[in-house]
Amino acid sequence: MRRLGKHSSFGAVSGKMDYLVALAAVSLLVVGVIAVYDVSVFRAFTLFGDKYYFFKNQVLWGALGLVGMAVMSKIDYHYYARLAPVLLFGSLALLALVLIPGVGTTVYGAQRWINFGSVLTIQPSEIYKLTLIVYLSSWLGGQLARPIIFFSEFVTFGALMALSVGLVMMEPDFGTTFIMVASAFVVYFVSGAALKQFLYFSPLVLGGAVAFIKFEPYRLNRLKSFLDPTIDPQGISYHINQILLALGSGGLFGVGLGQSRQKFEYIPEVNTDSIFAVIAEELGFVGSLLLIGLFVFLGYRSLKIAQKAPDKYGRLLAIGITSVIAIQALVNLGSMVALFPLTGVTLPFISYGGSSLVITLVSIGVLLNISSQRRKA
Repeated sequence: MRRLGKHSSFGAVSGKMDYLVALAAVSLLVVGVIAVYDVSVFRAFTLFGDKYYFFKNQVLWGALGLVGMAVMSKIDYHYYARLAPVLLFGSLALLALVLIPGVGTTVYGAQRWINFGSVLTIQPSEIYKLTLIVYLSSWLGGQLARPIIFFSEFVTFGALMALSVGLVMMEPDFGTTFIMVASAFVVYFVSGAALKQFLYFSPLVLGGAVAFIKFEPYRLNRLKSFLDPTIDPQGISYHINQILLALGSGGLFGVGLGQSRQKFEYIPEVNTDSIFAVIAEELGFVGSLLLIGLFVFLGYRSLKIAQKAPDKYGRLLAIGITSVIAIQALVNLGSMVALFPLTGVTLPFISYGGSSLVITLVSIGVLLNISSQRRKA
Protein backbone atom coordinates (compact mmCIF):
# COMPACT_ATOMS: atom_id res chain seq x y z
CA MET A 1 0.00 0.00 0.00
CA ARG A 2 1.55 3.24 -1.16
CA ARG A 3 1.40 6.30 1.08
CA LEU A 4 2.24 9.87 0.29
CA GLY A 5 5.65 10.99 1.24
CA LYS A 6 7.23 14.24 0.17
CA HIS A 7 6.92 13.08 -3.41
CA SER A 8 4.57 10.64 -5.10
CA SER A 9 5.51 8.48 -8.05
CA PHE A 10 2.02 9.00 -9.49
CA GLY A 11 2.82 12.47 -10.80
CA ALA A 12 2.02 14.59 -7.76
CA VAL A 13 3.74 16.00 -4.70
CA SER A 14 2.32 16.33 -1.25
CA GLY A 15 0.54 19.55 -0.35
CA LYS A 16 -1.63 20.93 2.38
CA MET A 17 -4.71 18.88 3.22
CA ASP A 18 -8.04 20.73 3.13
CA TYR A 19 -8.88 20.59 6.83
CA LEU A 20 -11.97 22.75 6.28
CA VAL A 21 -13.59 19.77 4.55
CA ALA A 22 -12.75 17.61 7.56
CA LEU A 23 -14.11 20.28 9.91
CA ALA A 24 -17.38 20.54 7.97
CA ALA A 25 -17.79 16.74 7.93
CA VAL A 26 -17.09 16.40 11.65
CA SER A 27 -19.47 19.29 12.41
CA LEU A 28 -22.23 17.55 10.46
CA LEU A 29 -21.43 14.30 12.27
CA VAL A 30 -21.77 15.99 15.67
CA VAL A 31 -25.07 17.56 14.65
CA GLY A 32 -26.24 14.15 13.47
CA VAL A 33 -25.33 12.35 16.68
CA ILE A 34 -27.14 14.97 18.76
CA ALA A 35 -30.15 14.85 16.43
CA VAL A 36 -30.35 11.04 16.50
CA TYR A 37 -30.37 11.06 20.30
CA ASP A 38 -32.95 13.83 20.41
CA VAL A 39 -35.44 12.27 18.00
CA SER A 40 -35.02 8.61 18.99
CA VAL A 41 -35.33 8.58 22.79
CA PHE A 42 -39.02 7.70 22.83
CA ARG A 43 -38.79 5.16 20.02
CA ALA A 44 -35.67 3.51 21.45
CA PHE A 45 -37.26 3.10 24.87
CA THR A 46 -40.49 1.78 23.34
CA LEU A 47 -38.76 -0.78 21.11
CA PHE A 48 -35.71 -1.78 23.16
CA GLY A 49 -36.28 -0.50 26.71
CA ASP A 50 -33.11 1.60 26.32
CA LYS A 51 -33.49 5.26 25.39
CA TYR A 52 -29.82 5.38 24.35
CA TYR A 53 -30.05 2.44 21.93
CA PHE A 54 -29.92 4.40 18.66
CA PHE A 55 -27.59 7.02 20.14
CA LYS A 56 -25.00 4.44 21.21
CA ASN A 57 -25.04 2.78 17.81
CA GLN A 58 -24.65 6.10 16.03
CA VAL A 59 -21.71 7.06 18.24
CA LEU A 60 -20.05 3.71 17.51
CA TRP A 61 -20.56 4.04 13.76
CA GLY A 62 -19.41 7.64 13.85
CA ALA A 63 -16.22 6.61 15.64
CA LEU A 64 -15.57 3.84 13.09
CA GLY A 65 -16.24 6.30 10.29
CA LEU A 66 -13.78 8.83 11.71
CA VAL A 67 -11.10 6.14 11.94
CA GLY A 68 -11.85 5.20 8.34
CA MET A 69 -11.69 8.85 7.28
CA ALA A 70 -8.33 9.32 8.98
CA VAL A 71 -6.89 6.16 7.42
CA MET A 72 -8.17 6.95 3.92
CA SER A 73 -6.81 10.48 4.10
CA LYS A 74 -3.29 9.01 4.38
CA ILE A 75 -3.51 6.49 1.54
CA ASP A 76 -2.69 7.72 -1.96
CA TYR A 77 -5.98 7.70 -3.87
CA HIS A 78 -4.22 6.33 -6.97
CA TYR A 79 -3.93 3.03 -5.13
CA TYR A 80 -7.69 2.47 -5.48
CA ALA A 81 -7.48 2.56 -9.27
CA ARG A 82 -5.53 -0.69 -9.17
CA LEU A 83 -8.24 -2.26 -7.02
CA ALA A 84 -11.18 -0.71 -8.88
CA PRO A 85 -12.28 -3.86 -10.77
CA VAL A 86 -12.02 -5.98 -7.62
CA LEU A 87 -13.94 -3.40 -5.58
CA LEU A 88 -16.64 -3.13 -8.24
CA PHE A 89 -17.23 -6.83 -8.71
CA GLY A 90 -16.95 -7.49 -4.98
CA SER A 91 -19.70 -4.97 -4.23
CA LEU A 92 -21.78 -6.31 -7.13
CA ALA A 93 -21.50 -9.74 -5.53
CA LEU A 94 -22.78 -8.27 -2.25
CA LEU A 95 -25.72 -6.72 -4.11
CA ALA A 96 -26.52 -10.15 -5.50
CA LEU A 97 -26.09 -11.86 -2.12
CA VAL A 98 -28.55 -9.54 -0.42
CA LEU A 99 -31.28 -10.86 -2.74
CA ILE A 100 -30.78 -14.49 -1.66
CA PRO A 101 -33.45 -15.62 0.84
CA GLY A 102 -31.85 -16.37 4.18
CA VAL A 103 -28.86 -14.14 3.45
CA GLY A 104 -30.51 -10.78 2.91
CA THR A 105 -32.64 -9.29 5.68
CA THR A 106 -36.08 -7.94 4.84
CA VAL A 107 -37.44 -4.86 6.63
CA TYR A 108 -40.74 -3.20 5.62
CA GLY A 109 -40.81 -5.29 2.45
CA ALA A 110 -37.32 -4.26 1.29
CA GLN A 111 -34.41 -6.72 1.22
CA ARG A 112 -31.41 -4.39 1.47
CA TRP A 113 -29.26 -5.61 4.35
CA ILE A 114 -26.96 -8.50 5.20
CA ASN A 115 -26.62 -9.49 8.84
CA PHE A 116 -23.34 -10.94 10.06
CA GLY A 117 -24.55 -12.26 13.39
CA SER A 118 -26.31 -9.95 15.86
CA VAL A 119 -23.56 -7.32 15.86
CA LEU A 120 -22.84 -6.30 12.27
CA THR A 121 -25.35 -5.33 9.58
CA ILE A 122 -24.28 -3.86 6.25
CA GLN A 123 -26.20 -2.29 3.37
CA PRO A 124 -24.37 -3.29 0.17
CA SER A 125 -25.94 -0.53 -1.92
CA GLU A 126 -24.18 2.08 0.25
CA ILE A 127 -20.85 0.40 -0.44
CA TYR A 128 -21.67 0.11 -4.12
CA LYS A 129 -22.33 3.84 -4.52
CA LEU A 130 -18.70 4.49 -3.59
CA THR A 131 -17.09 1.58 -5.46
CA LEU A 132 -19.02 2.49 -8.62
CA ILE A 133 -17.63 6.04 -8.45
CA VAL A 134 -14.11 4.69 -7.87
CA TYR A 135 -14.43 2.35 -10.86
CA LEU A 136 -15.90 4.93 -13.24
CA SER A 137 -13.30 7.53 -12.21
CA SER A 138 -10.47 5.03 -12.69
CA TRP A 139 -11.73 3.89 -16.08
CA LEU A 140 -12.80 7.24 -17.51
CA GLY A 141 -9.82 8.96 -15.91
CA GLY A 142 -7.39 6.81 -17.88
CA GLN A 143 -6.18 4.58 -15.05
CA LEU A 144 -7.75 1.43 -16.49
CA ALA A 145 -8.07 -0.03 -19.94
CA ARG A 146 -11.53 -0.09 -21.47
CA PRO A 147 -13.29 -2.95 -19.63
CA ILE A 148 -14.82 -4.49 -22.77
CA ILE A 149 -12.52 -3.68 -25.65
CA PHE A 150 -15.06 -4.49 -28.37
CA PHE A 151 -17.60 -1.98 -27.13
CA SER A 152 -17.54 1.81 -27.00
CA GLU A 153 -17.49 3.74 -23.75
CA PHE A 154 -21.13 4.63 -24.37
CA VAL A 155 -22.27 1.01 -24.64
CA THR A 156 -20.07 -0.17 -21.77
CA PHE A 157 -21.31 2.59 -19.47
CA GLY A 158 -24.91 1.85 -20.40
CA ALA A 159 -24.48 -1.88 -19.74
CA LEU A 160 -22.87 -1.24 -16.35
CA MET A 161 -25.67 1.13 -15.36
CA ALA A 162 -28.34 -1.34 -16.49
CA LEU A 163 -26.77 -4.07 -14.34
CA SER A 164 -26.47 -1.72 -11.36
CA VAL A 165 -30.03 -0.46 -11.63
CA GLY A 166 -31.36 -3.99 -12.03
CA LEU A 167 -29.69 -5.28 -8.87
CA VAL A 168 -30.57 -2.31 -6.66
CA MET A 169 -34.17 -2.11 -7.88
CA MET A 170 -34.67 -5.79 -7.10
CA GLU A 171 -34.25 -4.94 -3.40
CA PRO A 172 -36.16 -2.57 -4.17
CA ASP A 173 -34.54 0.82 -3.50
CA PHE A 174 -35.65 3.56 -5.88
CA GLY A 175 -34.02 6.39 -3.90
CA THR A 176 -30.57 4.81 -3.87
CA THR A 177 -30.95 3.91 -7.54
CA PHE A 178 -31.66 7.54 -8.42
CA ILE A 179 -28.62 8.82 -6.46
CA MET A 180 -26.38 6.14 -7.93
CA VAL A 181 -27.48 6.83 -11.51
CA ALA A 182 -27.37 10.62 -11.14
CA SER A 183 -23.86 10.67 -9.64
CA ALA A 184 -22.59 8.14 -12.22
CA PHE A 185 -23.93 10.32 -15.04
CA VAL A 186 -22.19 13.35 -13.54
CA VAL A 187 -18.86 11.50 -13.62
CA TYR A 188 -19.51 10.18 -17.13
CA PHE A 189 -20.28 13.55 -18.66
CA VAL A 190 -17.63 15.49 -16.75
CA SER A 191 -15.14 12.98 -18.19
CA GLY A 192 -15.85 14.43 -21.64
CA ALA A 193 -18.81 12.49 -23.01
CA ALA A 194 -20.72 14.19 -25.82
CA LEU A 195 -24.00 15.92 -25.02
CA LYS A 196 -25.77 13.86 -27.68
CA GLN A 197 -25.09 10.75 -25.60
CA PHE A 198 -27.08 12.32 -22.79
CA LEU A 199 -29.95 12.70 -25.24
CA TYR A 200 -29.67 9.00 -26.11
CA PHE A 201 -29.81 8.00 -22.45
CA SER A 202 -32.64 10.37 -21.48
CA PRO A 203 -35.58 8.35 -22.91
CA LEU A 204 -34.28 5.18 -21.26
CA VAL A 205 -33.85 6.85 -17.87
CA LEU A 206 -37.22 8.62 -17.99
CA GLY A 207 -38.99 5.55 -19.30
CA GLY A 208 -37.48 3.38 -16.59
CA ALA A 209 -38.42 5.86 -13.86
CA VAL A 210 -42.02 6.03 -15.08
CA ALA A 211 -42.24 2.23 -15.20
CA PHE A 212 -40.78 1.82 -11.70
CA ILE A 213 -43.29 4.32 -10.33
CA LYS A 214 -46.34 3.13 -12.25
CA PHE A 215 -46.02 -0.56 -11.46
CA GLU A 216 -45.26 -0.24 -7.73
CA PRO A 217 -48.30 0.99 -5.74
CA TYR A 218 -46.40 2.62 -2.87
CA ARG A 219 -44.26 4.70 -5.27
CA LEU A 220 -47.34 5.79 -7.17
CA ASN A 221 -49.00 6.74 -3.87
CA ARG A 222 -45.98 8.84 -2.93
CA LEU A 223 -46.24 10.65 -6.24
CA LYS A 224 -49.96 11.25 -5.72
CA SER A 225 -49.39 12.63 -2.21
CA PHE A 226 -46.64 14.87 -3.57
CA LEU A 227 -48.93 16.29 -6.24
CA ASP A 228 -51.78 16.74 -3.74
CA PRO A 229 -50.88 16.50 -0.02
CA THR A 230 -54.58 16.78 0.88
CA ILE A 231 -55.62 13.71 -1.11
CA ASP A 232 -55.68 11.34 1.89
CA PRO A 233 -54.43 13.00 5.13
CA GLN A 234 -54.82 9.84 7.21
CA GLY A 235 -53.49 7.53 4.51
CA ILE A 236 -51.01 8.06 1.70
CA SER A 237 -50.54 11.76 2.53
CA TYR A 238 -50.09 11.25 6.27
CA HIS A 239 -46.28 11.22 6.19
CA ILE A 240 -45.78 14.42 4.21
CA ASN A 241 -48.52 16.21 6.17
CA GLN A 242 -46.83 15.42 9.49
CA ILE A 243 -43.52 16.63 8.09
CA LEU A 244 -45.05 19.88 6.89
CA LEU A 245 -46.72 20.31 10.27
CA ALA A 246 -43.34 19.98 11.97
CA LEU A 247 -41.77 22.50 9.60
CA GLY A 248 -44.60 24.96 10.14
CA SER A 249 -44.42 24.58 13.92
CA GLY A 250 -40.73 25.51 13.93
CA GLY A 251 -41.25 29.06 12.70
CA LEU A 252 -38.20 31.31 12.63
CA PHE A 253 -36.28 30.08 15.68
CA GLY A 254 -37.96 26.76 16.51
CA VAL A 255 -39.72 25.39 19.56
CA GLY A 256 -36.42 24.64 21.30
CA LEU A 257 -33.95 21.76 21.33
CA GLY A 258 -35.65 18.63 22.63
CA GLN A 259 -39.11 20.20 22.57
CA SER A 260 -40.49 18.62 19.39
CA ARG A 261 -43.91 17.05 19.57
CA GLN A 262 -43.80 15.41 16.15
CA LYS A 263 -40.94 13.11 17.15
CA PHE A 264 -43.29 11.16 19.44
CA GLU A 265 -44.25 8.69 16.72
CA TYR A 266 -46.25 11.20 14.69
CA ILE A 267 -43.66 11.27 11.89
CA PRO A 268 -42.76 7.84 10.46
CA GLU A 269 -39.04 6.98 10.25
CA VAL A 270 -38.23 10.04 12.33
CA ASN A 271 -34.66 8.95 13.12
CA THR A 272 -33.78 8.10 9.52
CA ASP A 273 -35.51 9.55 6.46
CA SER A 274 -37.42 12.33 8.24
CA ILE A 275 -34.92 13.54 10.81
CA PHE A 276 -34.61 16.98 9.22
CA ALA A 277 -38.30 17.68 9.93
CA VAL A 278 -37.68 17.49 13.68
CA ILE A 279 -34.48 19.54 13.40
CA ALA A 280 -36.49 22.22 11.60
CA GLU A 281 -39.25 22.02 14.20
CA GLU A 282 -36.85 22.46 17.12
CA LEU A 283 -34.35 24.90 15.58
CA GLY A 284 -36.62 26.71 13.15
CA PHE A 285 -35.78 28.33 9.85
CA VAL A 286 -32.54 29.84 11.19
CA GLY A 287 -31.21 26.53 12.52
CA SER A 288 -32.24 24.71 9.35
CA LEU A 289 -30.49 27.33 7.24
CA LEU A 290 -27.28 26.89 9.26
CA LEU A 291 -27.41 23.11 8.73
CA ILE A 292 -27.99 23.52 5.01
CA GLY A 293 -25.16 26.04 4.96
CA LEU A 294 -22.81 23.37 6.32
CA PHE A 295 -23.76 21.08 3.43
CA VAL A 296 -23.26 23.90 0.92
CA PHE A 297 -19.86 24.74 2.40
CA LEU A 298 -18.80 21.08 2.29
CA GLY A 299 -19.91 20.84 -1.35
CA TYR A 300 -18.09 24.04 -2.27
CA ARG A 301 -14.81 22.98 -0.67
CA SER A 302 -15.12 19.52 -2.23
CA LEU A 303 -15.52 21.02 -5.70
CA LYS A 304 -12.44 23.14 -5.06
CA ILE A 305 -10.57 19.92 -4.32
CA ALA A 306 -11.77 18.51 -7.65
CA GLN A 307 -10.66 21.68 -9.43
CA LYS A 308 -7.15 21.44 -8.00
CA ALA A 309 -6.75 17.66 -8.33
CA PRO A 310 -3.43 16.63 -9.90
CA ASP A 311 -4.98 14.50 -12.67
CA LYS A 312 -8.20 13.64 -14.44
CA TYR A 313 -8.74 10.56 -12.29
CA GLY A 314 -8.51 12.60 -9.10
CA ARG A 315 -10.83 15.24 -10.53
CA LEU A 316 -13.47 12.68 -11.51
CA LEU A 317 -13.18 10.87 -8.18
CA ALA A 318 -13.62 14.08 -6.20
CA ILE A 319 -16.57 15.16 -8.36
CA GLY A 320 -18.17 11.74 -8.04
CA ILE A 321 -17.90 11.64 -4.25
CA THR A 322 -19.18 15.20 -4.01
CA SER A 323 -22.08 14.34 -6.31
CA VAL A 324 -23.17 11.35 -4.23
CA ILE A 325 -23.27 13.38 -1.00
CA ALA A 326 -24.77 16.51 -2.58
CA ILE A 327 -27.47 14.72 -4.58
CA GLN A 328 -28.49 12.59 -1.61
CA ALA A 329 -28.70 15.65 0.66
CA LEU A 330 -30.65 17.55 -1.98
CA VAL A 331 -33.13 14.72 -2.51
CA ASN A 332 -33.72 14.28 1.23
CA LEU A 333 -34.05 17.99 2.00
CA GLY A 334 -36.15 18.58 -1.11
CA SER A 335 -38.58 15.82 -0.13
CA MET A 336 -38.89 17.29 3.37
CA VAL A 337 -40.13 20.61 1.98
CA ALA A 338 -42.31 18.95 -0.69
CA LEU A 339 -40.13 19.92 -3.64
CA PHE A 340 -39.72 16.22 -4.47
CA PRO A 341 -41.80 13.13 -3.62
CA LEU A 342 -40.75 11.22 -0.53
CA THR A 343 -38.16 8.63 -1.53
CA GLY A 344 -36.89 7.08 1.71
CA VAL A 345 -33.44 8.59 1.16
CA THR A 346 -31.51 9.42 4.33
CA LEU A 347 -29.71 12.70 5.06
CA PRO A 348 -25.91 12.18 4.90
CA PHE A 349 -24.07 12.48 8.25
CA ILE A 350 -27.34 13.23 10.05
CA SER A 351 -29.74 10.29 9.72
CA TYR A 352 -29.40 7.13 11.79
CA GLY A 353 -27.64 4.32 9.92
CA GLY A 354 -24.29 2.58 10.08
CA SER A 355 -23.37 1.73 6.48
CA SER A 356 -24.31 5.16 5.17
CA LEU A 357 -22.44 7.04 7.88
CA VAL A 358 -19.25 4.98 7.72
CA ILE A 359 -19.09 5.02 3.91
CA THR A 360 -19.76 8.77 3.79
CA LEU A 361 -16.93 9.49 6.24
CA VAL A 362 -14.61 7.11 4.37
CA SER A 363 -15.45 9.02 1.19
CA ILE A 364 -14.48 12.26 2.90
CA GLY A 365 -11.14 10.64 3.73
CA VAL A 366 -10.56 9.97 0.04
CA LEU A 367 -11.39 13.61 -0.71
CA LEU A 368 -8.88 14.73 1.92
CA ASN A 369 -6.15 12.65 0.31
CA ILE A 370 -6.90 14.15 -3.11
CA SER A 371 -6.66 17.60 -1.53
CA SER A 372 -3.25 16.78 -0.12
CA GLN A 373 -1.78 16.26 -3.60
CA ARG A 374 -1.01 18.75 -6.31
CA ARG A 375 0.59 18.65 -9.75
CA LYS A 376 4.34 18.61 -10.03
CA ALA A 377 5.67 21.94 -11.23
